[in-house]
Amino acid sequence: MTTGAIDLELQSRDVYGKKVKLLRKVGIIPVHLYGAGVESRSLQCQAPKLIHVLSAAGGSTPISITITGESGKQLAFAREVQWDPIRDDIIHVDLLVADTSRKVSAQVTIVLVGESEGARSVGGTVVHQLRTLDVEALPLEMPSQLEIDLSVLTEPDGVVRAGDIELPENVTRLTDAEFVIVRVELPRVEVEAGAMEGEEEVQESTGDAPQEGAPE
Repeated sequence: MTTGAIDLELQSRDVYGKKVKLLRKVGIIPVHLYGAGVESRSLQCQAPKLIHVLSAAGGSTPISITITGESGKQLAFAREVQWDPIRDDIIHVDLLVADTSRKVSAQVTIVLVGESEGARSVGGTVVHQLRTLDVEALPLEMPSQLEIDLSVLTEPDGVVRAGDIELPENVTRLTDAEFVIVRVELPRVEVEAGAMEGEEEVQESTGDAPQEGAPE
């Protein structure tokens, strides 16, 4: 599934270095806009608005950047979000300007939908092992997310691998095709019971054997 760009208006920033702490105290997050062939810009944005856009865009949906008082737009991707290790607040964001005519790589979120008959038939659990897929596409053709329909897991030992995911046209998978995305995990009770049966079989096969040197 593809989406258009998400709009974000930024403001010019003339506060740098240690002084940016003053911005954060009043709810403003410093932003660095950069990219090949463009001038790097020190910008800023109100925290609630920026957090909303970052949550919606993730790392794969392009953001249409406008700067207050300036004309024109630039398409960018969120590339690095720095967090305060103590307060768990965003303290800085890097946005990478993208050329709409050149392909870019991104990690696209994998979303599970539906139910697995294979898991339900044995009381098993669906395990989501790989939550993003590395892909390559033009910025405006990049999927915002990829869906896996769990109804394809009809067997208790079913798995979905990276190569099984259908991608939109003009989107190339970079993740190894054999990586397991989703699998069905059998109930622990059944697993332990199977292990115990195996131990009993071993004991039965060795328990009656005469010990070395003992009379028959």
